[in-house]
Amino acid sequence: MDTAGLARSGSTLRQVQVADFCSASKVVIVAGKGGVGKTTVSAALARMAADHGLSVLLVELEGRPGLAAAFGAAEPLAYHDATLYEGGRGRVAGRWLTPDDALLEYLDDHGLERISRRLVSSGVLDVVATAIPGIRDVLVLGKVKQLERAGAADLIVLDAPATGHAVTFLTSANGLLDAARTGPIRAQASEVLQMLSDPARCRVLLVTLPEEMPVSETVEAAFRLEDQAGVQLGPVVVNRLDPARPGLSERAADAARAAGVAMDATQLAQLEASRQFALRRLALQDAQLERLARELPLPQLRLPSLVAPSIGPPELAALATTLAEAVEGLGATLR
Repeated sequence: MDTAGLARSGSTLRQVQVADFCSASKVVIVAGKGGVGKTTVSAALARMAADHGLSVLLVELEGRPGLAAAFGAAEPLAYHDATLYEGGRGRVAGRWLTPDDALLEYLDDHGLERISRRLVSSGVLDVVATAIPGIRDVLVLGKVKQLERAGAADLIVLDAPATGHAVTFLTSANGLLDAARTGPIRAQASEVLQMLSDPARCRVLLVTLPEEMPVSETVEAAFRLEDQAGVQLGPVVVNRLDPARPGLSERAADAARAAGVAMDATQLAQLEASRQFALRRLALQDAQLERLARELPLPQLRLPSLVAPSIGPPELAALATTLAEAVEGLGATLR
């Protein structure tokens, strides 16, 4: 494992401004273990960039409604761009990218529309995908590469698959490059690799929680992505942190006495148990943050846990603001 390579991401000290952060790469791929909130972070990153004057294309791959709902859209994303947010000088558009649609568009662009329709109706697309491992992922990344090259937006944010699939997703081009010696498949894989390996064009933002298993998986994924996919890693986003609450250091009985609140023994015992539980959670959280910093030498962007049944526009605005404050507080460049 090349820890020196990871450390290069935070080697030069200076104040990082939000516009610089969002402009460091044309494509930012957001990845993380399932359940850590990578889709929410993708949306917050897009909203933050738009609030600071950038045009953003937010791409999702799994057809889930979460991204669109975070911006208040009633319908899930479709293959073609839809405006999700306009604020200040910036804008967020979103689209759902599928490998089948990417292939059909590729064939249509090359004058093979009739053939592409036959592929769909006959089920040959599924046969091709099964016969050539990794082709679906390369088709999606190839479309992202095309959008990046065409200047579809100042910033393209890709909500990637969960980390288990994300490593395969981002190393698929390597496999196809080895398998295909000539032809359009090899050319596509080669161009995708060029994008992934160029920090000015593409970086990966990993998302985790301050918990043992997510941190372990994030550290492992980081080294695998750098070693096998050759991508540059940006800061790690640590999501859903419990805030330190004032008064936790004071015993329940002392706090009640100081406040002049009368409580019986049972109530005091329950309050004290709650305080102890909160202290243990904060201690475990701090331990995992320290472990993450020790095992993965990358800057951390920390986002709080929100008390809300779902993420909508108000919650997204709050997260985007907090993310911007965290970016401004970074003491290192992404280079």
